[in-house]
Amino acid sequence: MSAPVRIADAATVRLLRPGDRVDVIAAPSTALGGGGAARVVARGARVAAVPPGNAARPDAGALVVLSVPRSTAVALAGAGVTSSLAVVLC
Repeated sequence: MSAPVRIADAATVRLLRPGDRVDVIAAPSTALGGGGAARVVARGARVAAVPPGNAARPDAGALVVLSVPRSTAVALAGAGVTSSLAVVLC
């Protein structure tokens, strides 16, 4: 399944290429009422695509499309609502 994921740091997304493997980390946003420690939401997800970014709004993060199982896609979507997401290359 393909899961579009907004990563908080647009510069990090520019380092990614299709085929790369990443772990996705969620850091709860206190502004949205979240709390607690950062957690790994997806492990070893394959980067399927890196759509062009919005140079006018680098503070809005950047989109990456990941190939993940359906259950992981659901977890990513939920985490993206309440947390800032980051990626770590595997």
